[in-house]
Formats: sequence, C-alpha cells, structure tokens
Amino acid sequence: MRDLKIKYGCNPHQKPASIYMREGELPVTVLNGNPSVINFMDALNGWQLVKELKMATGLPAAASFKHVSPAGAAVGLPLSDTLKKAYHIEAETLSPVACAYARARGADRVSSFGDFAAISDKVDVDTAKLLSREVSDGIIAPDYDNEALEMLKAKKKGGYVILRIDPDYVPPEMEARDIFGITIEQLRNNAVITRDTFSNIVTGNKNLTETAIRDLLVSYITLKYTQSNSICFAYDGQVIGCGAGQQSRIHCTRLAASKADTWFLRQHPQVLGLRFREGVKRPEMDNAIDLYLRDDISEMEYKEWEKLFEVVPEKLTQKDKEAWLSQFTEVSYGSDAFIPFRDNIDRAAKSGVKFVAQPGGSTRDEDVIRACNEYGMVMCFTGLRLFHH
Repeated sequence: MRDLKIKYGCNPHQKPASIYMREGELPVTVLNGNPSVINFMDALNGWQLVKELKMATGLPAAASFKHVSPAGAAVGLPLSDTLKKAYHIEAETLSPVACAYARARGADRVSSFGDFAAISDKVDVDTAKLLSREVSDGIIAPDYDNEALEMLKAKKKGGYVILRIDPDYVPPEMEARDIFGITIEQLRNNAVITRDTFSNIVTGNKNLTETAIRDLLVSYITLKYTQSNSICFAYDGQVIGCGAGQQSRIHCTRLAASKADTWFLRQHPQVLGLRFREGVKRPEMDNAIDLYLRDDISEMEYKEWEKLFEVVPEKLTQKDKEAWLSQFTEVSYGSDAFIPFRDNIDRAAKSGVKFVAQPGGSTRDEDVIRACNEYGMVMCFTGLRLFHH
C-alpha cells in the first residue's frame, strides 16, 4: 500500500488527510485504531529515536512522545524498588522492554498523560500490561506478541492506535515538507551518534565514565528528535528532564532542570509515603504529587488537592528539598546547540550535573569551559548541532 487516508490532520477540522509514499510501499501498517497526523508524527519521530538508541547502546529502548517531542526516553535497565514505587508499578519482575517503557513514561508522568509510545523491540505481555493501565493514545513497534496485541486492542474501548513499522525500512536521503504551499527540501538528519561523539573533552576533568557515556547517548539521541531549542538531562539510563521548544537556551535549561528536580524528589521517602484516598487514579496521583512539590500552589488548588488524601501531608520545606537533591551528582546534560552563556552551567550545577555535551562554537566558549572547571564538570564539544523542527 502506497497511501492511507487518515482521521484528520493536526486538528479535527483539517480534513481530508492522508499519508503516502512517492515511491515504494508504506513501511508502516495500522493494526488497530484510526490515527491522526499528530499520531503519525509522534510515531515516526519516536521510532527513529528508539531505533537509534538501541543501535548506540545495544539495549532495548522506548520513548514517550507528546506533540512531536519526547516527554521521556530510556533504555531497558532494571528498576529499583524505589523507582517502581515512584512509577506506580506493582509487578515484581519486568522484561527489559517493559523496563525501558516504564522509565520513558516515568521521566515526566504528568507530561506523558495521553502519550504515543515507541518501542525498539517486539512488544511483550509485560509491556502491554504497563500500557494497559496508562492513559496513552497509541504505540509503534516492529512487532507484537499475540497476547500483547490483543491486550492493547482492548484499550480505549477498542480505539487504541497500534502501528507496526518495518524495522528494515531506510528512508531516502532527501526529505521535503510543505509550508504555506511552498516545498522545502533538505538532506535528512543522518548524523550517527556514538560514544566517539563525546571524545573531544575540553575541560580539566576528563574522567568521562562509562555510565556517563551511556547517559549522554540517551540525552543526545533524544535531542535529535526534540523540538528546538532543547536541553536534555539524563541519569541512570533515562531522560529525567527535557526542556523543549524554547526560544532561549537558559529557559530550556531551567525547564529541564526543574523537571529533573521533580524526578528526584518523587523518590523522596516523604513523597513515596503519601497516603491517597481509595479510588484516586494514577493520573490524579501524578498531578497531586506535582502540586505537592510546588511552592506556588493557590488556596483554591490546595482545597481541591487536600481532598485526595487520607491524611493531608505536611509539605517538604525548601531545606528538605535541597538536602535530598544534594545527593545526586552524576547527571548528564546535553544541548542541541552551543551554550552561549555560563548561566546555563550555573543552573545545571544546582541539579547535580557532572557531565556536559554540546557542539561548541560560541564566542563565549572559554567562559563556559571556565564555569565547568569551577564546578569540576566534564564537558565535551561534539561539533554536532541537532536542531529539529
């Protein structure tokens, strides 16, 4: 099949809509549901991300996409008991593929509400069970176990979008898109990101550990498919904060750092011990935890928030938060373009960043290198800009 009529474009009033191939057959098959243009945009960007992440690390990979940017991405490392509790996971054991999706979804559970999942490997029952409990719009993967497929088909009253991608499909070198009736064409971003991408270390500290290389791979490959400007924090084989689509790089850094702080604080014993009323659903818990960690909650928000708990909890103080966050010091930070000012490094240091990857090439490179040296960070210049629009 070379073309496919689909539900609608970016919005319901944008009809008709379709996807098609100029040459050859479509490499993607709709197994269930009725996808929209945004579903396909999330799916195809997500698939590229997880395919490249698996190639770079040798581990199963997953991504949780929302509005053409990843809310999270990860490789399939085992989850600690603490992470399982923070991610609302009750299963004692999970397959590596399921671990990858749990981590990707867990990067920013508030943003992942209604996500599109991308999985690098065959979707197994463990992964389908996780997805069956979450609010999600669809999934793309190279294949599905029969039982897993039937479980997913039951989601959303039978309307869950399930796509199968040909894992051997290679797109043409040139790509095109139309904007306002004008066609723009370019060489697709075929840059290959490997451990060698991080070999040019420009700071005094040159101790780039194996776990840091893995996390920089997660960060940098995620940035390749994140709407620019973008900054990505990674830790323990997964994204923990992504600042996407901002016009200022410091705002990207602040956003990513804030999300990373929230990810760490969700594992605080006081947060893990929150006692919700019976019947409170996972999305409500995630939103309540987000409010619990905020300092600017309004009186009206507080009145609604306190109704969710058996016992209204005492909030963490700023001192409590700082003490907890100070334990985490091995965070990796990737930037899709050069870092223009040291303020990005100053903010990143507050959230435990130890390893930095950026293209370099700013007139203020020496200022940024000096800032990294002051904090004892390791920074490499990749020479690779990764703008994505």
